[in-house]
Amino acid sequence: MIIEKMTIKEIEGLFAAQEPTEELLSACRSDSRIAVHRLLARWERVQREKERIRALYQFEYEAAANGLEIVAGVDEAGRGPLAGPVVTAAVILPLGAFIPRLNDSKKLSAKVREELYLAIKETAVDIQYAVIDEKTIDRINIYQATMNGMYDAIFALRPTPEQVLIDAVRLDRLPMASLSIIKGDAKSASIAAASIIAKVERDHLMDQYDAQYPEYGFAQHKGYGTEQHIQAIKKYGPCPIHRRTFEPIQSLFTAR
Repeated sequence: MIIEKMTIKEIEGLFAAQEPTEELLSACRSDSRIAVHRLLARWERVQREKERIRALYQFEYEAAANGLEIVAGVDEAGRGPLAGPVVTAAVILPLGAFIPRLNDSKKLSAKVREELYLAIKETAVDIQYAVIDEKTIDRINIYQATMNGMYDAIFALRPTPEQVLIDAVRLDRLPMASLSIIKGDAKSASIAAASIIAKVERDHLMDQYDAQYPEYGFAQHKGYGTEQHIQAIKKYGPCPIHRRTFEPIQSLFTAR
């Protein structure tokens, strides 16, 4: 293929119109123009990202191969903090949907999480989330609260999933097939999407609490036990959204 006489815009059109042939790729590699090599490098980056995302659907593809085409991913955010709720999310994605940069929420910056949050909401078949407050966490413990929130999010999904992929937690009361996957938010596209929804929804709530209780710095640490947060608790005592059964809050204030 002779592309030397083509403009960059015309070459871009070839890439946009259809999957480039090996002949076109070879011609671009041989072209002396820097802009052509940049165009080729950009295409190659997209291909690598598509391969990475495709690999994230391994569990979803396996389910589809077994006749289970409606698959939900489930995850939580906020099991460890000293304050605020735990948020659980359940997401059904179209099988193989390409959402660039989709990953475990912990591996993403806040800015990228917010962008992916919007992309997931635009792409997903359905999204549901549940908020379990600190009083419930103190009453029934964080593990039970997390499971209850997961059940709530799953049962609210429409359509009803035929299989549920869960990050680490086992949910034995589900009426449909389920699979608990250790570090599933880094291995399953559906769980990764749920991890982002749960994290962003919880972060938004903690930002609201920051406006209500500005002395604790919730917008910065989101309720986790940072030194800043611990010092604020010691200075001001716990506020209404602190988890009284979590250390060091329990030791510092329950006995008083």
